[in-house]
Amino acid sequence: MNTNSNLYTVIYTAIIVTVVAAVLAFVSQSLKGKQEANEKAETISQMLTAGGFGSKAEFQAMGNVKVLETYGNEIEEAFTVDAEGAKVADLDLGQKEVFSRSQLKAQNYKVKDGNGYAIPVYKFKNGITVVPVYGAGLWGPVWGYIAFEADGQTIHGAYFDHESETAGLGAKIKDDPAFQAEFVGEKAFFGESPVFAIVKGGAPKEDGKSVVDNQIDAITGATMTSNGLDAAINMWLGAYAAYFGTFKAEEE
Repeated sequence: MNTNSNLYTVIYTAIIVTVVAAVLAFVSQSLKGKQEANEKAETISQMLTAGGFGSKAEFQAMGNVKVLETYGNEIEEAFTVDAEGAKVADLDLGQKEVFSRSQLKAQNYKVKDGNGYAIPVYKFKNGITVVPVYGAGLWGPVWGYIAFEADGQTIHGAYFDHESETAGLGAKIKDDPAFQAEFVGEKAFFGESPVFAIVKGGAPKEDGKSVVDNQIDAITGATMTSNGLDAAINMWLGAYAAYFGTFKAEEE
């Protein structure tokens, strides 16, 4: 075949593209298991951080195996609930089954509709209950976990993450421990609107502490990220309102 002909160029290019595609597909498939394991460990470490079982840095230093082992030792039960707060299905504790980010994204559309969703609840042996939130920031998704004390209203801790928020501004939802620390001791007003508020310009304070139980300060210079996280928290905690309402019923 004439190596200078157009036909040769087309055939040669097609072969190269096919070989490269096959190699990439093989590599992707080979790494899939490791990627899924990393994502699971990362999800669990964020959940455990919100629950106060350690810092994010400590869990990163542990490695995947130790993170999953810690989760297995601390978790009491994990399951999904619907809009009425009823249990839909148990998550497999033996397999350390948790909702991935893609699963949260899929449920987010249903949460927006207000029904048809099945969202996860993680209950730990020390009485802490952790639930996820998911939404849109300025440049991409934001998500995280909020931990509640045994009363089902008081926030024990929180951890948030993002895909591509601006460094030094919106990225502070993840990078600034002081922002996440603001949630500790605040309350979620389930059944009310808003359930929780991230307030631009600052929540009213007395002696450095918010005087409104369900409000914290927004991040200065990161209005869109703060608004996005605020919307995510309110929408998802609103979706859990019926479930957390059972805590109050049990107290009564």
